[in-house]
Amino acid sequence: MVKVKDGTGKDEVEQLHGKFRRLSYPGMVSFTIGSDLGLRDGNWSFAIVADFATEDDYRVYDQDPEHNRLRAELAPMVAEIARLQFAC
Repeated sequence: MVKVKDGTGKDEVEQLHGKFRRLSYPGMVSFTIGSDLGLRDGNWSFAIVADFATEDDYRVYDQDPEHNRLRAELAPMVAEIARLQFAC
């Protein structure tokens, strides 16, 4: 989940979402990114849920240069970020 800094434009965030959506890797089962609907005050700005077949498939995604370039593009917009990985 990401909370963007005040003053970050909605269009800027949506453009970045599109770039993340274009990422594709072997073993990626699903990838969802979306902005908060604004139904409650205090929610975070957007979330990414990426499912992978194996932990090794996740590590390929996590270490990929294009993925890390997009992380660097996102970084200046971020006020807070929360991450976790779990197995079902």
